[in-house]
Amino acid sequence: MAILPIIIAPDPRLKAECDPVEKVTPELVKLMDDMLDTMYDAPGIGLSAPQVGRQQQIIVADVSKQEDVRDPYQMINPEILWTSKDVFSYEEGCLSLPEQYADVMRPKQVRISYLDKTGCSQIIEVEDLLAVCLQHEMDHLKGILFVDHISKLKRDLIMRKLRKMKKLEKKGK
Repeated sequence: MAILPIIIAPDPRLKAECDPVEKVTPELVKLMDDMLDTMYDAPGIGLSAPQVGRQQQIIVADVSKQEDVRDPYQMINPEILWTSKDVFSYEEGCLSLPEQYADVMRPKQVRISYLDKTGCSQIIEVEDLLAVCLQHEMDHLKGILFVDHISKLKRDLIMRKLRKMKKLEKKGK
């Protein structure tokens, strides 16, 4: 397993739409396993392929609270089939927007279809934190960041901070 470099915003690769996966291959399964290792190492609860430089519809997530008990999800070509009318506000962060957080309103429950790492079709219904996490990661596949769900003022402030952080990082190298 490998720890992959995570792309930090602003970066145009994070705003691009991802291509559907045509075929589940051993290389794709390895990528998903590496994505999980990268997410756990960061540490985070979700990661999408564009965050590691791959423009494919792949996400991984694990919202389990205990470090020694893992419950990972690895999803290929995920698609939301249904959302509840009830909404849930959660302070979201993102591995591609380090140390930046904002409350985002999302449906409390969602039903999602996807392919698992064996290529089999699956449908799950999730709620609360897992629903938020999967919706957040699926947004990445459409080039949408969590800051796109908040006010322009807050979004601009966060993006300014990230640009400044990247500038300082480049000067330090």
